[in-house]
Amino acid sequence: MIEIIGIDHLVLRTTKLERMLGFYCDILGCTIERQTTEQLGLTQLRAGNALIDLVNVNSQLGKLGGGPPSLTENNLDHFCLQLKAISPQALTKHLTSSGLTLADFSLRYGAQGFGQSLYIEDPEGNVVELKSQINNIIHYDN
Repeated sequence: MIEIIGIDHLVLRTTKLERMLGFYCDILGCTIERQTTEQLGLTQLRAGNALIDLVNVNSQLGKLGGGPPSLTENNLDHFCLQLKAISPQALTKHLTSSGLTLADFSLRYGAQGFGQSLYIEDPEGNVVELKSQINNIIHYDN
């Protein structure tokens, strides 16, 4: 039997590589782990114990997925990044100082139980949920 222990990686296709790098590295704290040739078009970012792969739409890899993301053709609904414990006030201050528009925090259930989370958008319009764990993990019985 297999056991999932976390997100390994996500692949996001982009036409705005520099803006995406600024968002994921400068604002969210990811680091560039490796980059392939411009022709292949893959940049892999370290996000905790997972990777976020950014693929240039006009590259060899990017062309495999069709046209660029648009308002009606996003690559995915959203993905959630689990954060180390951080106060909603500190997270809000950091994100708003970077010019982001924030939705309200809500208590949501995820892989690690309940935690406060909010949604933001990256430069391509992908929805990113940022979730911080609370002390008492509550799991559904059913």
